[in-house]
Amino acid sequence: MKILNLYAGIGGNRKLWGDEHEVTAIEMNPDIASIYQDFFPNDKVVVGDAHEYLLENFKEFDFVWSSPPCQTHSSFRQNICVRFRGTKPKYPDMKLYQEIIFLDANFKGKWVVENVKPYYKALIEPTTELQRHLFWSNFEIPKKEFKTDKIRTAQIPQLQKQHGFDLSNYKVKNKRQVLRNCVLPEVGEYILTKAQ
Repeated sequence: MKILNLYAGIGGNRKLWGDEHEVTAIEMNPDIASIYQDFFPNDKVVVGDAHEYLLENFKEFDFVWSSPPCQTHSSFRQNICVRFRGTKPKYPDMKLYQEIIFLDANFKGKWVVENVKPYYKALIEPTTELQRHLFWSNFEIPKKEFKTDKIRTAQIPQLQKQHGFDLSNYKVKNKRQVLRNCVLPEVGEYILTKAQ
């Protein structure tokens, strides 16, 4: 299967996919893309804008996984940072909904878009909720329980163990945030099996 992995980060969702698929990963940050490439040397890694890459290349793939940036949708950012810490509010990044609508209307293969539970009622009803994420897709993803990740309190050693990535040899800004951005590998594996 030809897979497009958008906003790939270091590859949390991709960790347990194996090597039988042809994976193209898109990541904007060159340092993070380099780490991804180290962990998944057989994948094609493109440093660039995932949103634009999807628009220009979607027809080349059988399965699309998209994890657009979640910070502006996050209930933690809105409820804790904005209300109690005085962080300046931001507009939610609407690429999330643009991609859901775009894929639903134009993509012939299977697709899934992942994001955190938002601080507002989701504008498009999600297909399912797994762990701390909402998922929109064009295939059924049955509910399943996964271990909780204590994302708000876990530190780098716990996050590395949980996701199976050792970043101790990498110099990257905010390792904890990089690890917190990972989808639990077991969730990524579960969803891919449902797409096949």
